[in-house]
Amino acid sequence: MNKTDKILIAGASGMVGSAIIRNLINKGFSNLVGTYHASILEEQKNMPIQHLKADLTNQATVNELFEIEKPAHVFLAAARVGGIHANNTYPAQFIHDNLAIQTNIIHSAYVHKVERLLFLGSSCIYPKNAPQPMKEEHLLTGILEPTNEPYAIAKIAGIKMCESYNRQYGTRFMAVMPTNLYGPNDNFNLETSHVLPALIRKFHEAKQAGAPIVTIWGTGAPMREFLHVDDMADASVSIMSLPDSTVDRHLTSYPSPCFVNVGTGTDCTIKELALTIKKEVGFQGDLVFDSSKPDGTPRKLLDVSRLKELGWSASIPLDQGIRSTYGWFIG
Repeated sequence: MNKTDKILIAGASGMVGSAIIRNLINKGFSNLVGTYHASILEEQKNMPIQHLKADLTNQATVNELFEIEKPAHVFLAAARVGGIHANNTYPAQFIHDNLAIQTNIIHSAYVHKVERLLFLGSSCIYPKNAPQPMKEEHLLTGILEPTNEPYAIAKIAGIKMCESYNRQYGTRFMAVMPTNLYGPNDNFNLETSHVLPALIRKFHEAKQAGAPIVTIWGTGAPMREFLHVDDMADASVSIMSLPDSTVDRHLTSYPSPCFVNVGTGTDCTIKELALTIKKEVGFQGDLVFDSSKPDGTPRKLLDVSRLKELGWSASIPLDQGIRSTYGWFIG
């Protein structure tokens, strides 16, 4: 990518999209345009780039967007996302919206001859009982975790769509599969958020109220890997900036996977995560684990050896990332 190339960030107001924009701006990229959905509040569109309101589930709207803007590169960060509760409650919306968004953008990127596209997926694409750590080759080798199956299937379809367009049309459409992300602009709504931001809010509110306990879903035994969103953004921009020869050899040459895992390569239990957040927030009470609630997948650790071969490694430790995220949350 050249610093003056037009770059479209789909989902610019979200946690991942806004982090990618920060990273691009810090690296001197100046010709940026971002999309946001009509439901995004005006005060959330605070990045110093052009923002376009667009319903990305509508193919005609997306095609018009590409026709007018003519981006050279696309970061596809737009998605409907959420934790276990949201995935269980709104499975139809999760599969419909994500399939529609990614199908519309990937196809329009092909039609309008975009040079490169990066599709942002999720580590939930892997089988529930995949070998640990999970390698890219483990995709489609077993059944998925039921609580987020519709979302996972949509993300798998996005990977295969990128792969198929590369095979048939010679495009350079790639994908990254991040582990659990957190950081500025995260969703802290207890009904729809992921575990880390939900725990930050729970501990903060319990601290403010002087509550004696904080109740946490599940047994606390599942293991999860967490990546700060600024690390995720840096990895994404680094992959999009790889030389053509590297992209063609490693990410668009079938049957080599067109995607790469993005994570830290280390994990912790939910209980260990809760204790770390408790310390950073300053909550003095006790923890109670509600084993009647679902645990989800027992373990989700990514093998990041392929990412390291491409020249990138994570740099933000979990405790430091939680500290800065809590600071952002309280303002």
